[in-house]
Amino acid sequence: MSKISIIAAVADNYAIGKNNKLPWHLPADLKRFRQITTGHAVVMGKRTFESLPNGPLPNRKNIVLTSIPEGNYTKYYEATSLRDAIDLCDKEEEVYIIGGASLFKQALTFPLVNYMYITWVHEKFDADVFFPKFNEREWKLLQCEKHEADEKHPYPYSFCEYERIKK
Repeated sequence: MSKISIIAAVADNYAIGKNNKLPWHLPADLKRFRQITTGHAVVMGKRTFESLPNGPLPNRKNIVLTSIPEGNYTKYYEATSLRDAIDLCDKEEEVYIIGGASLFKQALTFPLVNYMYITWVHEKFDADVFFPKFNEREWKLLQCEKHEADEKHPYPYSFCEYERIKK
């Protein structure tokens, strides 16, 4: 069974997007995302996929959740449910849920999702898409690395990792 994780950048007010874009630019977060997910499977909703500036993410197995599959399997895979997407990854070491909001909400209740990589952006943003609030008693904070704002990063941020508490 693959390790299944959520990976997201989330503002202090849980904002994750505006007009199908990130409301901030943090090069260190983009680099971390690429380092963590490269060589693995990524699962995303259709709107998240459409927001990618260069199409499918390179060096990753891209799986797009859609209610209307188009059958375009040359560059990415399609699935109609999170369960189907996970089934497409049975030989993958690790699978990352990368968004959007409705997929994150579904993944937080999916019992096989047991890890989260969250970049907390320490600012509040005007947004139209938000990460679902999660029950912090169900997740154990394993580590959190804080970074101050600098010339390349206009906002302070923290790289945090959580593990689901086994019941």
